[in-house]
Amino acid sequence: MEILQEISENLQKGKARIVKTLVQQAVDEGIPAKEILEKGLLSGMDVVGEKFKNNEVYVPEVLVAARAMNMGVAVLKPLLADAGSVSAGKVCIGTVKGDLHDIGKNLVKMMMEGKGLEVVDLGTDVAPETYVDTAVSQGCQIICCSALLTTTMPVMEEVVKAAEKAGIRDKVKIMIGGAPVTEDFCRQIGADRYTADAASAADAAVELCRAAG
Repeated sequence: MEILQEISENLQKGKARIVKTLVQQAVDEGIPAKEILEKGLLSGMDVVGEKFKNNEVYVPEVLVAARAMNMGVAVLKPLLADAGSVSAGKVCIGTVKGDLHDIGKNLVKMMMEGKGLEVVDLGTDVAPETYVDTAVSQGCQIICCSALLTTTMPVMEEVVKAAEKAGIRDKVKIMIGGAPVTEDFCRQIGADRYTADAASAADAAVELCRAAG
């Protein structure tokens, strides 16, 4: 399908208006919404994610590609709802209490949405209880915590403890990330997964959701 290739290529270039027009055109041609999403939008975002991982593109390019993807998805949303499209999984994400940095978190969120995950964004300065309450009420398979300050890293351990206390630790995975965070720290606090960059975080989240499914 040539048009799906065009959607993917324009998304990679961040041409949001063209992507929106092409998505509408594909819908009018009778291509199923799920196919447009997967073979057009998500496959384009996959390429951007890989390039980002390999330092071939940088944050600004990812941001414009994500904006183009969101405009395309907006066209498809009502159709996907009708088709009962199943998301790859559900995740809640936030920067931990006391930390107001959100660029990394926002990148992870976009990469995850680019993989077809449903993401509940809790913003910054998120208390451990908020992560746990959201995971329970929204049925999330994963809690994702971001921290950019060494002083806020211990809050991640509180999130793990709050999940244990709420009795959801066996059902909900906890992923952590951010500049000062390490694999050792992840093991030390009993979290499930640490990833060093946004693209890897999205891959890991899909993997964890599949395993939980």
